[in-house]
Amino acid sequence: MNNLWEKYAKVLVDYSVKVQKGELTIIRTDSYQSQPLVKEIYRQVLLKGGYPVVRMGVEGLNELFIKNATDEQLEYVDPMTELEYEKAKNLISIGAPFNVKNMARCGSKKMAKRSGAMKHLSEKMLKRAAEGDLKWVIADFPTQALAQEAKMSLDEYSEFLIKSCWLHIDDPVKKWQEIGEKQEKIAQYLNKKSKIHITGEKTDITFNVAGRIWKSCAGECNFPDGEVYTSPVEDSAEGQIYFDFPQIYRGNEAQKVLLTLKNGKVIEAKAEKGEEFLNNMLDMDNGSRFVGEIAVGTNEMIQDVTGNILFDEKIGGSIHMAVGASYPDTGGKNVSGLHWDLIKNMKNGGKIYADDELIYENGKFII
Repeated sequence: MNNLWEKYAKVLVDYSVKVQKGELTIIRTDSYQSQPLVKEIYRQVLLKGGYPVVRMGVEGLNELFIKNATDEQLEYVDPMTELEYEKAKNLISIGAPFNVKNMARCGSKKMAKRSGAMKHLSEKMLKRAAEGDLKWVIADFPTQALAQEAKMSLDEYSEFLIKSCWLHIDDPVKKWQEIGEKQEKIAQYLNKKSKIHITGEKTDITFNVAGRIWKSCAGECNFPDGEVYTSPVEDSAEGQIYFDFPQIYRGNEAQKVLLTLKNGKVIEAKAEKGEEFLNNMLDMDNGSRFVGEIAVGTNEMIQDVTGNILFDEKIGGSIHMAVGASYPDTGGKNVSGLHWDLIKNMKNGGKIYADDELIYENGKFII
């Protein structure tokens, strides 16, 4: 297993963020369970001549904070965290939760207030990344909690994670480069288009993407990866879209979500489960009811919903639409403390048209 963590760490350090000599690299994790991977990342950063700093979380602190913090405390952002977002050249975040539901009973309005207070940090991160001044990657370490959420044993989940990341082959970097080349051709094709039209179960929605940039994701910001995405023109989304997969955000779940949009804004949000939480998140701030991203998942090694957005949004044969913050590097201008990726199965008759040309059907690009 040690060889696996070494391979995993080298991909994150050498390929995903490409650590250079002298760069401050923050390694974050939410629990000590990820120690084998974190220690190897730390070593790999040192070997590159970088300056690694580890920030290890304590299980349950976020829950305690949301439940006990006053409004003033919810709105306070400590200067050390501010400094990290300003000075770090690389951010490597490793998820390793003990409990994926520990925030489920926290007040959604307080969570929304806290997200709003942290909004400027995510804006700063995205702006610096778009300018090439910061590189970041999010990855996971297999834990019992993640396995349980995915309805797998820990061994099954570990194997699933390894294969999703292509860590089971000798040269995963070469594989991700090949995936990137294939997806880049799709992105370049879409960059010449102005209108995206998506149809499917309870779905008929259009987006204006003229002047926006489509990006290929192949393991450089998320690991695993596998998607092409853009941020549509902010006032352009028109129609209705239905998300049949469970939609999970910060331990809370909304099921069978149906959104109606007009002039780019969600004007009605319904869900069979979690509708109140859904609407509280959508009411977070002025930008949270607008679309920040539209994307197509392409990772064929991921086929089942696991309850983990890092994997689920990459499901081959799915699309996802994020409400809230958009990506400056695609030309997106929407600002919000929210970025909630909502996932839709497209294998059941879903279609995507670009400038009225059918380009995707039943979970597959046909261009």
